[in-house]
Amino acid sequence: MSVDSREELSARAAALREVHEARARAELAEADRACPGCDAVPGAGDVLAEVLLLKGLPGPAEAAGGDALSGVDGEAASKALEALGWDASQAFRALTCPQPGLDRTRCARRVRIMVEAVDPRVVVALDGQAAEDLARAFEVAPLRPGAEVVAAGRRLVAVSGLEESLDDPARKKVVWREFKAAAPGGPSY
Repeated sequence: MSVDSREELSARAAALREVHEARARAELAEADRACPGCDAVPGAGDVLAEVLLLKGLPGPAEAAGGDALSGVDGEAASKALEALGWDASQAFRALTCPQPGLDRTRCARRVRIMVEAVDPRVVVALDGQAAEDLARAFEVAPLRPGAEVVAAGRRLVAVSGLEESLDDPARKKVVWREFKAAAPGGPSY
């Protein structure tokens, strides 16, 4: 293959990625419109990610105006992804319900649209609220922490409270064991 051919292929790939990113951003905006008030905390990261991290309600970092998972829980989730073999810089992070009191059905609809927009291989619910919203979005039984469920061609994994575990070494070990269900070696559907 000539240098020109490689450069041309690279340019085509970059242009195609731009088209897919634009589509994903438009669908993420649609997700926010499906749930008034859900755009209070913006999602962050690669909109074409292989991993989507979901957190239920905002924590201190988000309440202070940060993007989804912009605090210590986001750092911990990134470290966990890296330890499992994922590139954490290519994950997308979002809250399932950015404000207390929002309609849970609308939050779940938003979650479904977000997941379809990003189209990840794995979705990780980082707390009980995110797990409940994710299960509702895909109409599956409640997600058990550390157990993988396959729905609509994606692996869904829940952990039992990443942010809450960070100050408790014993609980942090439990959450880490649960997080391992999101390893990239799992089947791709």
